[in-house]
Amino acid sequence: MIRLAKPWDIKGILRLLAQIADLHRQNRPDIFKETGEKYTQSELEQMLADETAPIFVAVNNQNKVLGYCFCNTRKTDHPMLKETKRLHIDDFCVDTAMQGKGIGKKLFARVLEFAQTQQITQIELNVWAFNENAIKFYENLGFAAQRVKMERNL
Repeated sequence: MIRLAKPWDIKGILRLLAQIADLHRQNRPDIFKETGEKYTQSELEQMLADETAPIFVAVNNQNKVLGYCFCNTRKTDHPMLKETKRLHIDDFCVDTAMQGKGIGKKLFARVLEFAQTQQITQIELNVWAFNENAIKFYENLGFAAQRVKMERNL
């Protein structure tokens, strides 16, 4: 089942955030610290109260969190850019043990449904270049690169 996250989902969300943090630490130890978390329990509690930035969760029959998607809406505020209302996916995760079972597609379908009800004109996200599985997943959902951020280490 896909639904809006509730306070009792925070423990499961934190568990999946730790999986994502480990993936990033393993692949880019030059950028990511060995410890630390993206969000604390307190921050997640505050985020759940923000109706403009929904967090959707995929849960099983026992309400175990199998995946999540953090969203927020943005409007273009730049003199050169056409005005748009976008949905930004801040974080998207499916438990590593559950990947490849259609959970991510169902989760994204719910996000897409939400975006359509909000008259969103574009959905955007960022993905690290090392995360080839995620890139393929997003491409299969119809995403395409908009721009490329490049780096040069010194």
